[in-house]
Amino acid sequence: MDTLVEYTRDGSIARLTLNSPHNRNALSTALVTQLHQGLRDAAADPAVRVVVLGHTGGTFCAGADLSEAGSGDPYQMAVARAREMTALLRDIVESPLPVIGAIDGHVRAGGFGLVGACDIVVAGPRSTFALTEARIGVAPSIISLTLLPKMSARAAARYYLTGETFDARMAAEIGLVTVATDDVDAAVAALAADIGRGSPQGLAASKALTTAAVLEAFERDAERLTEQSARLFVSEEAQEGMLAFLQKRPPSWAR
Repeated sequence: MDTLVEYTRDGSIARLTLNSPHNRNALSTALVTQLHQGLRDAAADPAVRVVVLGHTGGTFCAGADLSEAGSGDPYQMAVARAREMTALLRDIVESPLPVIGAIDGHVRAGGFGLVGACDIVVAGPRSTFALTEARIGVAPSIISLTLLPKMSARAAARYYLTGETFDARMAAEIGLVTVATDDVDAAVAALAADIGRGSPQGLAASKALTTAAVLEAFERDAERLTEQSARLFVSEEAQEGMLAFLQKRPPSWAR
């Protein structure tokens, strides 16, 4: 199996690097499985105090891998994909270790969910963000579980509805990322050093205070959002939107 998530340890830092640049680090089943394993490996290592989630290539993560073929009922397959995404986001939120997102590339679709799930996020000058789901007939359903607790309500309404692109500086202003910087590595190193002074128990308990409300929302809303995501994905309008995107033409409702 190809290594799509590289795991390395540097002192108290476990680095998980998304390494599937050929498809813009799309969330294939293999990549998601390896990311789950990396989080487990980090949590099981008593020397680790913090996880850094980074990437290779010009895109941090473009979301689901739509090229993965499946057989069976399209709605049920869409439900399965949504549940896979929910489980991944929850795994990051529930990790006893603080997770720092280290981003210097494009963030789209499910990539936003990963950003929201991280405890701290550093974004560099090559970072761009756009929630374009509405343009193809769907919505940022599952990723809202981690996005809405972080973004301001006004910003969420603006960017969910307009689909416009914004940069790291704006992402920091609206609460999506913690730090916008020209030197991602230096900022991550400084944050990781500060976190490294914490005890395992202290860090886990402190993180849990900040994630309790998010996990309550998972319990309350995840199944409803899973069904919504799948229903939208298989709709005629979404099929037209995705086909128009692939064919580089305006969708029927934009003519």
